[in-house]
Amino acid sequence: MTQAQTTLSASRNVSELVTHIEKLTQEIQELYCLDDVPWVVGYSGGKDSTAVLQLIWKALKSLPEEKRTKKIYVITTDTLVENPIVSSWVNNSLEQMRLSAEKQNLPIEPHLLIPELKYMFWTNLIGKGYPSPRRGFRWCTERLKIRPTNSFIRNVIRVSGKVLLILGTRKAESKTRAATMARYEATKVDDLLNSDSNLSNYLRYSDTLPEALIYSPIQEWRDDEVWLYLMQYENAWGYSNQDLFTMYRGATEDNECPLVVDTSTPSCGDSRFGCWVCTMVDKDKSMEAMIQNDEEKEWLQPLLDIRNELDVQKDDDRRDFRRLWGNVQLFERKSKGKKSIVPVPGPYLKEWREYWLRKVLEAQVQVRQNAPEEFKDISLITPEELSEIRRIWLEEKHEFDDSLPKIYEEVTGEVFCDMRKGVNENKILGEDEWDILQEICDDDVMHLELMTKLLDTERQFYTKSRRVGIYESLTKCFDSSSRSKDEAIEKAHQKRDLMTAAMEGDVKQVKEKIAKLNKKESKQTQQLTWGNIKFTNKENDTKD
Repeated sequence: MTQAQTTLSASRNVSELVTHIEKLTQEIQELYCLDDVPWVVGYSGGKDSTAVLQLIWKALKSLPEEKRTKKIYVITTDTLVENPIVSSWVNNSLEQMRLSAEKQNLPIEPHLLIPELKYMFWTNLIGKGYPSPRRGFRWCTERLKIRPTNSFIRNVIRVSGKVLLILGTRKAESKTRAATMARYEATKVDDLLNSDSNLSNYLRYSDTLPEALIYSPIQEWRDDEVWLYLMQYENAWGYSNQDLFTMYRGATEDNECPLVVDTSTPSCGDSRFGCWVCTMVDKDKSMEAMIQNDEEKEWLQPLLDIRNELDVQKDDDRRDFRRLWGNVQLFERKSKGKKSIVPVPGPYLKEWREYWLRKVLEAQVQVRQNAPEEFKDISLITPEELSEIRRIWLEEKHEFDDSLPKIYEEVTGEVFCDMRKGVNENKILGEDEWDILQEICDDDVMHLELMTKLLDTERQFYTKSRRVGIYESLTKCFDSSSRSKDEAIEKAHQKRDLMTAAMEGDVKQVKEKIAKLNKKESKQTQQLTWGNIKFTNKENDTKD
């Protein structure tokens, strides 16, 4: 336990907490009036961010109206794969904030942020084939949460030059959090305000936003103090802190959520709300508890089933042996004391991407049938995502069998309406042509992939007035798909051996490896270069 955490566990009775809150309110008011730098409050709907926003709201409301001149933005990021119960709670809370801020004449402005379409979860997992997030490849957080938040904050900075970011982070959350907060401390708030409140709050530097400072007014609070404050002080914008407490309690395994009276008492702070697809944790304990504790939430079970099925670490059989752009990349794997050089697994295969699409749509149908009235129109995957997934499959992966509309209709019983205009016009290649190629290529998956890529690349250039770049595009098809799996992996090993020899300075080995590579591929490379085939044939015709 760190020194900071040792200090935090010291007992503070109700009277002392009330005095602390009074001092903190004054600190917030003085900090607000200090300059014209706008504030951005991070709000997730959880207990910590609710407590912070409530402190800010009450402090601002206590100021004379003529001093409430500075805008306060309240931002929430919806990843579109949030726990539906929590997502609904947060959305309703934001709407209540908006109404209350207008009614109370407060310069508080709530904003709901979402990721760009190309960064959305299903766009990447089902569309591009990204595997479910895991240690070593946590691709989700930066795309779904950090980018939308940083984009909003940077826009505020462009207008004002600076921003104060207010968060509900607390040192008691973990040793790592306490250490991180200490590392970026910039200025003690007491010193900045020439105050002697002895609250020990600091402004911290942001490691990603140079013109932003971070203020965490409850950084020294314990879980029990957060709950005590929320239960004793009425919600500032007319929402229900008691309902928040109930939601936490329902997400706790034993359905209990006591106010902590000492460090040995369990707390609702251990309940974790987040994305229902999250595979960065061993189990989604909060959703499991919700289903276990409340029969009315059993409709969430299909979501939990998908999450658990996604959470498979050894899924090489579901994934391509090449990376996303078609190259084989090797890494050293250690297993049972033995080392082996194997390919880095790539994106999900076509059949698995179609499988996940079907599973998500089936879950959406089930949820709409069984959920309470307010969730009857829930979208587990948005129409925009479906349209983008279809585009990726057709244009980037050259899968002109166009399976998405067919899967959608089979599962939902409805015709798929693509949001992109004209996408169904002038279709030259389709499912019939795909089936013919599949029959011709028999079980040769790589041959089928090469043929479909070549044909569809030609199709993409067919309608262009200038076909500049077609030979380079066709050559890329050969580069990624003209070799069998074994041949592609063997070539990657040869290149790796060549690089190793070069790094070791073994000139003899380098020459031997280069000669071996050239001997094996010189003939094949000439034959598989699209431009060479075309122009060589022309030259031969001229000679004849």
